[in-house]
Amino acid sequence: MDDRQIVELFWQRSERALTMTAEKYGRYLNSIARNILSSWQDSEECVNDTYHNAWQAMPPHRPAILSAFLGKITRRIAIDRWRRQTADKRGGGQVPLALEELEECVAGTGSVEDAVLRRELIERIGRFVEALPGAERKVFLCRYWYLDSIDTIAARMGWSRSKVTSMLHRTRNKLRTLLETEGYGYEEH
Repeated sequence: MDDRQIVELFWQRSERALTMTAEKYGRYLNSIARNILSSWQDSEECVNDTYHNAWQAMPPHRPAILSAFLGKITRRIAIDRWRRQTADKRGGGQVPLALEELEECVAGTGSVEDAVLRRELIERIGRFVEALPGAERKVFLCRYWYLDSIDTIAARMGWSRSKVTSMLHRTRNKLRTLLETEGYGYEEH
């Protein structure tokens, strides 16, 4: 069944929409959640929450790309769960590693002005990622969106671990330079 038909089932409030979504996207969504949480049980709960959130969102929302819509919901739910689980300590998994790698590109402050500029920064990073060459974009997204490990990316791409690490380092440097040039730079205190 294609995505348009699945979305239509959601709009008709047919429970078959959930079955078809699970069949088509269950493994994909579990992979996203597991990369963040490193727990099969927590991942399953996040995916179930994704189905519930999708059910609540459709209608009125009619996603153009169902996989991206579901993936975004799963990622948000998994990151929220990870934050709750690691509120007092830094946990395992790929989240702290990926965030630490990106930390040197984007400064995190709590000012009101920075909160207002956050949306602009997100849009700028999105344009940066869209402009990356295909393989570089894929590696960057695997690491920082899907939170795949370096080893997983290397295996998927058929490359060495050092090639992936080097590519990510160069891409982060390009991003940092771009953001600094445009006034989003990291300031030492």
